[in-house]
Amino acid sequence: MTSLQPPLWRRAIAEFLGTALLVAIVVGSGIAAAQLSPNDVGLQLLQNSTATVLGLTVLILVFGPVSGAHFNPVVSLADWFLGRRSGSGLSLPDLGLYILAQIAGAIGGSVLANAMFEVGTSISTKERATAGHLLAEVVATAGLVLLIFSLAATKRGALAAPAVGAYIGAAYWFTSSTSFANPAVTIGRIFSDTFAGIAPGSVPPFLAVQVLGAAVGVGILLVLFPHAGRAADDVVIPHSAEGARQ
Repeated sequence: MTSLQPPLWRRAIAEFLGTALLVAIVVGSGIAAAQLSPNDVGLQLLQNSTATVLGLTVLILVFGPVSGAHFNPVVSLADWFLGRRSGSGLSLPDLGLYILAQIAGAIGGSVLANAMFEVGTSISTKERATAGHLLAEVVATAGLVLLIFSLAATKRGALAAPAVGAYIGAAYWFTSSTSFANPAVTIGRIFSDTFAGIAPGSVPPFLAVQVLGAAVGVGILLVLFPHAGRAADDVVIPHSAEGARQ
C-alpha cells in the first residue's frame, strides 16, 4: 500500500462494517423472502437477489473510498498477489487484517439479521456441497475476480459498484449455488438456519473451490491484461486518504 492510503485500522473497520452489512442484507432479505412468499422458492430467490444487488452496490459506494470495498477474502488475496511485484495493493499484514475483519464482520452480520427478524442464531442445516454447486462456485468466483480486476486495469473502477452488483445479481440465477463467491460470506452464513444458510459440512469444499475460482480468474486476467497488478490500489474502487476525506 502507498502512503496515500487511509490508515490500516480505518480500512479494517470499513471492511468489517461493509462485510457485516452485506451478510445482513443477504441473510435478512432471505428471511423476509421466506416469510413473505413461503410457497414460492423462485420468488424468494428473486427477492433475495434483488436486495443483494441493490445493497451491495450501495455498500461499495459507501466504503470503497476508505478500504476499496473488498468485503471478500479472495478479492483481497488476489489484490495482494497481483500487486506484490509492483509494490501496489495490499501488503501481507494488510491482507491478514482485511481477512480477519471480513470474517468477523460476516459472522456479526448473520447474527444481526437473525436478531432483526427474531429467528434466533443457530447453525444452518442446509447442505449445499454437490458437484454442480462446487463447479458453480468456481465459475462465480472466477468471473467476479476477473470483473473487478479488469475494471481496475482499464481505469474503469468507477463502474465497479453497479458492475459488481449486476454480476452478483446475474450469478444468483445462472449458477446452481446462487453465487456465494466469497469465503467470508460463506462462513457467516453458517450462523443462520434460514433461506440463505449453509451447513458447516458444506463450507470447506466451498472455500476450496472459491480459492480455485479466484486462481482461475487471476490466470485469465493476466492473459488478457498482463500489467493488471499495477492497478491493485484501485480495487475494488480507488481509495486514498484524500478520497476518504471528501
